[in-house]
Amino acid sequence: MKALDLTPVREPQKISSYLKREWKTLLLVTLTGLAFDGSMSYAAVLQGRLIDAVASKAALAVVGQKALTFLLVVAVIQTCRALKRYFVRLFANGTGARMRRMLYNSVFSQDVTALSGASAGELMNRAVGDVDICVEGMRKVTTEIFDTGVLMASYLITMFSYDVKTTLLTCMFIPVAMFIAEKLKTIIENATKLARAQNGAVSATTLSNVENALLYRVNSAYERRLAEYEAELTDLEKKNVRADVLENSMQPVYNAIALLGIVAILTRGGGLVIAGTWTIGDFTAFTAIFIALATKASKAAKLFNSYQKAAVSWQRIKPQIQPHTLPDETDRFPDAPAALEVRDLAFAYPGANEAAISGVSFSAKAGELIGVTGAVASGKTALGYALTGALPCSGSVTLCGTPLRDFTPCERSRRVAYMGHDPQLLSDSIYENVTLGEGGDISEILSLVCFDADLAAMPGGVNTRIGAGGVRLSGGQRDRVALARTLCRPSRLVILDDPFSAVDMDTERKIIAKLRGRFPDRILVLISHRLAAFPETEQVLFFENGRAVTSTHEALLRENPAYKALWDAQAKGGDGNAE
Repeated sequence: MKALDLTPVREPQKISSYLKREWKTLLLVTLTGLAFDGSMSYAAVLQGRLIDAVASKAALAVVGQKALTFLLVVAVIQTCRALKRYFVRLFANGTGARMRRMLYNSVFSQDVTALSGASAGELMNRAVGDVDICVEGMRKVTTEIFDTGVLMASYLITMFSYDVKTTLLTCMFIPVAMFIAEKLKTIIENATKLARAQNGAVSATTLSNVENALLYRVNSAYERRLAEYEAELTDLEKKNVRADVLENSMQPVYNAIALLGIVAILTRGGGLVIAGTWTIGDFTAFTAIFIALATKASKAAKLFNSYQKAAVSWQRIKPQIQPHTLPDETDRFPDAPAALEVRDLAFAYPGANEAAISGVSFSAKAGELIGVTGAVASGKTALGYALTGALPCSGSVTLCGTPLRDFTPCERSRRVAYMGHDPQLLSDSIYENVTLGEGGDISEILSLVCFDADLAAMPGGVNTRIGAGGVRLSGGQRDRVALARTLCRPSRLVILDDPFSAVDMDTERKIIAKLRGRFPDRILVLISHRLAAFPETEQVLFFENGRAVTSTHEALLRENPAYKALWDAQAKGGDGNAE
């Protein structure tokens, strides 16, 4: 089967852009739809003629000819119907895949602030549930343009050809059913909004409960979280039931109102048969066409409700899809030796009133290890965030001769590697957690982080699955897997924020020594409250209240009482205000 063409649309926030992208498929839908729906009423006419031939005791050859004609027409009509449905499904599949890709790229192109403020469950709900509902609405609208619009027009024209007055009398109730459906659309839309919002909340809670199941159990919070979760599920059930009832239970009502016209057929149509104006076949064909018309009209009323559901989902998706969000993976800058120049750097967390760090200046070159330490909330982690370039800051950061702000996200990711407090491991194998799907041999990188002995004790080796968030690994193992992932990719600046918090000091020293020998072309920034490796650094940034004193380990021991006190406390077995 031919792969789907996922070429992005130019204006992803407009439904028309997705329709234009699928114009060839929609043209085939139009041709097959017109052929199917435009000829459906003709099948009823041929059926009526066949009934008249049988009722009049026509010759067997005549009856056979009419029967064969009827069957052939039905076969052609149903073939066109199958083709139309196939092309509609192609349109829906292509649109859904393209919309989901645009949403995916849009989410990944957002800055860290926007992503950190978004609920994972809500994003998942939009990426999966809302896209499906929106595309299904587009599919239904596309289908019903023909299966309802064209088909109803064909039915009405055929009915008028039989008798104008009878047609007007029988169809007078159809607009009533459609009017009622139109009036209910606002109520249904509001119920759908509430149900979708609650669905997103339940998705977020589900993810939280799965990720933190062990934490809740250890701290005796499991029962309380379960009770809260059940309350959310109950609320979701109520909202879903109300939305479904409003959407689906009204269908029989619409249908019953539209079919009230059958009374006019029995009275006036029956009179035409008695008067000899109509044959039994005419009466049968007219009745069959009207029932089909009324049924389609009631479904057209339901279509309004489906459209409203799709409209709600589209409004939820639309803000998440931004134009021109596909990342440009070209690299405009030549590969240059690692060199870092930081001048008067200041950084504030989003929404904070005061800067977390200010006036920070230092420089580093390839092969150097820069130590960053300080008390809790002194600015260590803020420096790491600022050096990634993912969040805005003032001052200047120049990497490899180019201002950090001039790099695109893709260019920056090739030069800066970052490992934060949270390892953020996938519920997958060790191999996938390190490679992130890029493949390659990871034995050397695992040896660099002293994980080879741990790996030898695992029956599955690199294919060992580590569970949600790495729950099957120890804290030190989780840190080292995350460190291996950080080092696995080529970069010039490696920022490690407390990477050895759960690793013993001897292992920490071994890893640092290996990294310095293996990556002489990189700058390593080690942010840590633990100073075991700091004697090996070229320089140390000691933070106090958002400002850094830049010096060497030896000089700080001589000249900075706070730094010396921190070192002495750890030398005696303390943790020095572990962060």
